[in-house]
Amino acid sequence: MTNFTDMNRQDQQAYLMKPIIDELKQVGGQATTRDLKRAVVEREEDIPENILTMYKTSRNGRKYLPFNYAFNFAISNLIMAGMLKRPKQGIVVLTEKGRKYKGSRTELSEAVYKISLPQWQKKIEQNKKSKESNIDIREAESLDDLEEDWKGPLLNALLNLSPGKFELFCRALVAKMNVDLDETIGTSLTGDGGVDGYGYIKTDDFRTARVAIQAKRWNPSNSVSSPEIDKFRGAMDKFRAEYGIFITTSTFTRDAIKASRAGTRVITLIDGDHLLELIAKYELYVTKKVITTYELDDFFEDEN
Repeated sequence: MTNFTDMNRQDQQAYLMKPIIDELKQVGGQATTRDLKRAVVEREEDIPENILTMYKTSRNGRKYLPFNYAFNFAISNLIMAGMLKRPKQGIVVLTEKGRKYKGSRTELSEAVYKISLPQWQKKIEQNKKSKESNIDIREAESLDDLEEDWKGPLLNALLNLSPGKFELFCRALVAKMNVDLDETIGTSLTGDGGVDGYGYIKTDDFRTARVAIQAKRWNPSNSVSSPEIDKFRGAMDKFRAEYGIFITTSTFTRDAIKASRAGTRVITLIDGDHLLELIAKYELYVTKKVITTYELDDFFEDEN
């Protein structure tokens, strides 16, 4: 099969439709688009493991993630075909039609496009008649993640940090996640036994667990592999840590993800995309700016 990144945009959309349906079935029929996107990338071996950090720069200088276009279009096409519904922004749900679908990838995309393409064409024609906007409506609807424009610049800023400053940043993030950091372990650039931070966390039943932290400021094109996970687990053994948190600006290979789940002590993996979301959640060295916008209801698209 052709590598995902070598496909044209419509073929990418067609490729993603079946994995989206399958993953939603796997998780009970409902998911956030962010979780669904990450799960599809993890599942599909023809999709590069680092695709969620493969940002590009548009002609106007805006950083964007090409994968979002294909993914959002695939979602929109499935909604138009009645396979999915979106009860609110950021959430997708399988319909009865989607739950019952059992055909092949090709059969699904052909069935979906048979319904969705005429609807896209209708929207394009309506857009051409509009005197207020010349925006290609297909492109506008694909920007479901406009609020994520900050991710590219933030990732670049993280990559420009020195290794020591990045480790300091990661310790600050973990502290926000209610880990009580040990000031004597993992705070030196050398001689820390393979950990970049160490601390303690209390569980809901008031038990205290030891947590080891590893931070890798790696280029997004260089994914963290399973040997790195094994080395970190060895460092956890040295410090008798019950939990491990591995943070990177890059991504994890599928073998690394499997390795993190092996054994009795699961290691929490935080890749570049997840790291950016956590930074936003805890507003760590970033300032939140709220922009209000509105989405038009179907009333305006119905025939007069």
